[in-house]
Amino acid sequence: MTLRILIAAAVSAGTLIAQDEPIKVDVNVVNVLASVHDKKGALINSLQKDDFQLLEDGQAQPIKYFTKESDLPLTIGMLVDVSGSQANLIDIERRAASEFFRAVLRKKDVAFLISFGADSELLQDITGSPRLLQEGLDHLRLNAGASYGGGPVPTANTPRGTVLFDAVSLASADILRKEVGRKVIVLITDGGDQGSTFTIKRAIEDAQKADAVIYSIYYVDPSAYMGRRGGFSFGDAGCESCLKQMSDETGGRVFKVDRSHTLQDAFNQLQDEMRSQYAIGWTPASDRKDGSYHKLEIKVADKSYKVQARKGYYATAGQ
Repeated sequence: MTLRILIAAAVSAGTLIAQDEPIKVDVNVVNVLASVHDKKGALINSLQKDDFQLLEDGQAQPIKYFTKESDLPLTIGMLVDVSGSQANLIDIERRAASEFFRAVLRKKDVAFLISFGADSELLQDITGSPRLLQEGLDHLRLNAGASYGGGPVPTANTPRGTVLFDAVSLASADILRKEVGRKVIVLITDGGDQGSTFTIKRAIEDAQKADAVIYSIYYVDPSAYMGRRGGFSFGDAGCESCLKQMSDETGGRVFKVDRSHTLQDAFNQLQDEMRSQYAIGWTPASDRKDGSYHKLEIKVADKSYKVQARKGYYATAGQ
């Protein structure tokens, strides 16, 4: 599992031995990130280990490691929709994303940037440099229409418009799975997918195997969905339910941009969310790495609180 998380968790739990002795960490530990909200939606960041209960496949498991997340390393994969339906929003997305990176990234934190439309493109590989991230954002360009070949995700011979699910799989399997610490995917999109090779199920699976939390920013340009009679139906605008499914299954949430909530407001909420997470680690009863899926449920003592965490994990090598 993620060694830096486990070491930090062990420090929090007081389980590390003296500095001049070897550090012993159980590598068969599974880790999950959790956020807790009260019934009004406010974040709760003052809970302790004994406030949580963890169930794997319906069976209670002892929590072995526990820590609050604010000081643990963070890797952010920002995925920006540059398809035709987002053409009028790209400049706004560029400016808000730049401010977000400057506000969130601290020492030892890193980020990368992927744009996706007719195909997906890695605009900036993992870096801690604000300058390089800004240069990547400067290269955000409209990428619309049906096309063939080209992107790093293989979608040849398939008409494409927005390869959202491919981009999530690329970020998860090819980049984030190799990283340690907290791992977050930030999606800025209206949720529509057209022409991906991978399904939404595969995208979720790859994110779960990478221990990545997906936060989605549902951002719709109404003019891109005007009907023949000039009308507009929010039900036809992208796919908010797709974003909710990906976020819910990985322990994230959807932030909606509308007339009363700007993109910057969404980024500010996301910052607060990432600074109020808990890392919970436990040792599964079985140490088999057979690729099987195991359901997870995390509860807290206060029944009025809502826990936000991934719904399960895959027992794979390196998990």
